[in-house]
Amino acid sequence: MNEMNHLLPLWRQLRPTDQDFVLATIVAVEGSGYRKPGARMLIASDGRRAGTISGGCLEAEVAKKAFWYTENGSVVRRYSTRAEDGDVPYGMGCGGVVHVLLERRATAQPLLDAMTDAFDRRVPLAIATFVSGTKLGQRRFSAILPEPDDALSSAVRDALTMRQATLVPADEHAMPSANSTESIFAEWLAPRPGLFIVGAGNDVQPLIRLARELGWYIAVLDGRSHLATPERFPEADAAFRMTPDSLACLDLRPTDAVALMTHSLEQDKMALRAMLPLKPGYLGVLGPRQRTADMLYELAIESEINPYDAEQKAAAWLNALHAPMGLDLGGDGPAPIALAILAEIQQTIMGRTGKPLRQLKATAAEMQPASMQSLEP
Repeated sequence: MNEMNHLLPLWRQLRPTDQDFVLATIVAVEGSGYRKPGARMLIASDGRRAGTISGGCLEAEVAKKAFWYTENGSVVRRYSTRAEDGDVPYGMGCGGVVHVLLERRATAQPLLDAMTDAFDRRVPLAIATFVSGTKLGQRRFSAILPEPDDALSSAVRDALTMRQATLVPADEHAMPSANSTESIFAEWLAPRPGLFIVGAGNDVQPLIRLARELGWYIAVLDGRSHLATPERFPEADAAFRMTPDSLACLDLRPTDAVALMTHSLEQDKMALRAMLPLKPGYLGVLGPRQRTADMLYELAIESEINPYDAEQKAAAWLNALHAPMGLDLGGDGPAPIALAILAEIQQTIMGRTGKPLRQLKATAAEMQPASMQSLEP
């Protein structure tokens, strides 16, 4: 869903007009590729474009011929940098093959509308699209599933379950009349993550900028109403005064992150009191671990008469928190601290190891995704 963060500015300009455009979507990658299936680029008829489908070397070539390729309808184009395919015209140097679906406004607008709605409401979206055969370009969304079961609807349901992008033959979805050469690209767009920053000091500015680049929903809360304002944080989606009532009304979801950085014991305690029962995907506190431990013990005492029970509860809370928050990246000042915090949030929310990629062994599927070869006639 982060892709929409880059497509939206141009899409919001094109949406109310009659100007035509081409939407380019990677539907398969064989071998190595800079972007994964689901990456998109929007190309307006006046030459403007947004989004990326490579490291910057393929976009110009795709945009140059996109309208010519789609003159008679949607198509899937193959872009290769493998040695056995002859010359390397695109300068990608990845040694892989990228299959790109190109479609005009008539079929792309419903998709972009659905993606925009899911992005704004922070809900997941599953999409299934025929990318070969006579039905190329036909698709279905999880938001609108008809009663009659068909290949697209079944692929949408599978995407909702598997939560990943896959390319499968249509006949795997129980369509007796389906042509075996027809393939469906099914994808799951994760809901837009939320970052709730408790604190409106100058040190949150770089954290907001980094999170904005990732396309996250950003809210800034602070007990000081003159600091938590939209004017002070124009890149945030919301900024408001933190009170027990406003904390009780937060739309906090399991995939969201909360970063406490008020530099105020009372404000941090107020936020922790409200956030701990909600169990967000990430809850971090800036400052020494002992400072957080002391706050948690004070909160535990509020509900536990026995000091021993309060100590045990506080210890359990502390073990579940990221305190102090951030990865050990080094550096000093607001920008390096923001990078360390956001890196830990990303690693936690995505459920990854955080290890250097050179220490991870590539799986056979990553090296040679056999399912990605079904687009070939």
